[in-house]
Amino acid sequence: MAIDLKKVLSISGQPGLFEYIAQGRNGFIVEAMATKQRSSVPTTAKVTTLADVSIYADDGEVELRTVLEKMRDMLGSEVAMSSKSNPEEIKAFFEKALPGYDRDRFYVSHMKKVLDWYNNLAQFGSLEFLDDEEEKAEEEKKGE
Repeated sequence: MAIDLKKVLSISGQPGLFEYIAQGRNGFIVEAMATKQRSSVPTTAKVTTLADVSIYADDGEVELRTVLEKMRDMLGSEVAMSSKSNPEEIKAFFEKALPGYDRDRFYVSHMKKVLDWYNNLAQFGSLEFLDDEEEKAEEEKKGE
């Protein structure tokens, strides 16, 4: 089943990825993708949707979705290397997956985060993403 990256969240200070469930009184409710445990996140927490993440490239920015799709095409059904791998191996991997990445602004720490997100999505979610048409249809369905 395709996943909507607008509803997949990374919360600063908390490991793993979360799925947005609903708006709460003092924040919002999320579900950890790994444990399926629900919790409340205050509005003061630093939260990023994966749909808003872009990777610096030589010719502008590349959406995270595009990077994840290129990684999926390259890896097939295999999982990506661990984020704890040697930094040189990680750089070599991204040389293949995203040859035009900006070496001055896309740091190894960012690469490690992308690897973790990819592996979390592969293990607990899906590497198939809703396209713009499907997202609009999904929103219209909820509006009825």
